[in-house]
Amino acid sequence: MENNEKDKNNKPFYRDQKPRGMSNSDDDGGFKFNFVWIILLVVVIFGLFNLPLFQHRAEEISMTDLRQKMIDHEVKAIEIEGGKEGLVFLDSTALTLPKYKSLAKNNLFNSANIGPHYVFTVASNDKFDEFMTSFYKEHPDVKEISVYYKEKSDYNGIIGWVIVIGLSFLFWMFMLRRMGGGGMGGPGGNIFNIGKSKAILFDKDEKIKITFDDVAGLDEAKEEVQEIVEFLKNPKKYTVLGGKIPKGALLIGPPGTGKTLIAKAMAGEAQVPFFSISGSDFVEMFVGVGASRVRDLFRQARDKAPCIIFIDEIDAIGRARGKTLVQGNDERESTLNQLLVEMDGFSGEKGVIIVAATNRPDVLDQALLRPGRFDRQISIDRPDLKGREQIFKTHLNTIKISKTVDPLKLAAQTPGFVGADIANICNEAALIAARKEKTEVEFDDFNDAIDRVIGGLEKKNKIIQPEEKKIIAYHEAGHALCGWFLEYAHPLVKVSIVPRGVAALGYAQYLPKEKYLETTEEMKDRMCMTMGGRAAERVVFDRISTGAMSDLDVVTKMAYAAIAYYGMNEKVGNISFYDMVNNSTFSRPYSEETARMIDEEARKFIDEQYVRAQALLRDKRALLDVLANELLTKEVIFKDDLERLLGKRPFDEQEVTESENTTGTTGNTDATANE
Repeated sequence: MENNEKDKNNKPFYRDQKPRGMSNSDDDGGFKFNFVWIILLVVVIFGLFNLPLFQHRAEEISMTDLRQKMIDHEVKAIEIEGGKEGLVFLDSTALTLPKYKSLAKNNLFNSANIGPHYVFTVASNDKFDEFMTSFYKEHPDVKEISVYYKEKSDYNGIIGWVIVIGLSFLFWMFMLRRMGGGGMGGPGGNIFNIGKSKAILFDKDEKIKITFDDVAGLDEAKEEVQEIVEFLKNPKKYTVLGGKIPKGALLIGPPGTGKTLIAKAMAGEAQVPFFSISGSDFVEMFVGVGASRVRDLFRQARDKAPCIIFIDEIDAIGRARGKTLVQGNDERESTLNQLLVEMDGFSGEKGVIIVAATNRPDVLDQALLRPGRFDRQISIDRPDLKGREQIFKTHLNTIKISKTVDPLKLAAQTPGFVGADIANICNEAALIAARKEKTEVEFDDFNDAIDRVIGGLEKKNKIIQPEEKKIIAYHEAGHALCGWFLEYAHPLVKVSIVPRGVAALGYAQYLPKEKYLETTEEMKDRMCMTMGGRAAERVVFDRISTGAMSDLDVVTKMAYAAIAYYGMNEKVGNISFYDMVNNSTFSRPYSEETARMIDEEARKFIDEQYVRAQALLRDKRALLDVLANELLTKEVIFKDDLERLLGKRPFDEQEVTESENTTGTTGNTDATANE
């Protein structure tokens, strides 16, 4: 933002904030002592010298012992406090005796030469006077001992309690400040700010640079949020016909698709006050704080209306109530209840639009989703081919690229990737080119960046035994060969036996066709291709390894989804348990007999494709050996190499064109992993 200043690290901060490491009085950036710590240090030192807890307690003696010490001429003076307690001060000559040398060690804060050295109990001042008169009559040779009388003062006790209370108060202030509730020395606040909203306000005089032009690949979502912005800019255009401004919009989509980016673009386009806050900012350990922050946020918003409130990750406070065996979090539920009231209650106000974002709409409370609160639910899906191309063009504008880089080809190689993934790929490609000391980023750098994002960092120094490398080569060749001769398998891009990431010893990359639906035959071909790695190990070596762990995980999920979710099994029938499984946390929503049937059919489903993959590889055994040897020699082979070794793929492949405009599916990458 143009009006914001920058700290000494050239990082922007808001006008009402100070740079990191600087208190409110630190304008020169120098180091300053925190006032709280200075006070705390003084109080602790003062307490050590004044609290009875820390002071030395002289040894208590009886009146008989006192009489004997007086007879031995060891007592110099006696002080009676309040007529109840007597303090004994020894004579300086007596302190030189060996039996009193330990006094210097045992006295913590009082010098052994000063005292008091002993303490005793008296009945009253008069009784002690009688005791001394009787003593002098019996021992006239003892010189007179100085006796003082004074009233006992509770000053030290009062000071002690004040210090204890003060220390407790400072401790709680420190804890509140650490928890973000505000504290002494905090930015603009004290402990009473704990119930204040933490929302960041972008006022209309603060120009935000992000606009809808910076949002690529989300055309439908932009249209809907642009309409909300128009509502705020020109409400009469819509209200003249009797329409009402929507009260809220919920942005729903997977992580990284651009939900927060769209909200920032709304702030840049709306030219109205914009409050930004995260759902977790409402949650606090103290009961009632969340609801108080909601009330304060909407109070500020009503003062600034018309305005927009953006709540990121709203599922932190908007989870459905009463879904668990525990009675629920009262603090979170009271926060949600207050939010529901503020959005559409008797206190509801016009001109305040709430925009929220979440990637877990299934866990939200139904009261939040009804019309009148979030009137619109805007789906922000993974970008399709055209959308990914637009996103690549946006990020490539900031990178110095060569003429060989084609955004359309990059988009075709990244199905299922979201905006955050594409931004990461562009950044990784620039870093790889810089590492190679190139003057511009080339297409090969983007291929390496895609490999790194999908498979992980290449492990060049990883030592693999020749026998293991052969198993990996045949495993990956089995995947490639099955995919090449199965009609509905995804087109292959590359096969590699170079170790990558944490556990991947090799991987095969495919380009899934971007489509909405998948038939039973397509699912079976995909499962057969995925089982091709383990099938190749069985056919060639007549034994299996742990390298198929990720393959087994994929086919197991596919098999159970086909049977329990999509109704693709004749024995189980056209039944779907999808919603019931998701909403049942502690038990299966079907009988034990049905569960046993699903388990048996899933195992049968997988075994059929495993046997099918073995039959295909036995039939193509010669080609399998050729492909595995090529992998052992080159380590990485591409589609062109497969056409040279295996011949033209017998099935027509869908050509990638600019006119394609379908929703992307999740990218498919097989990785041979070692448990």
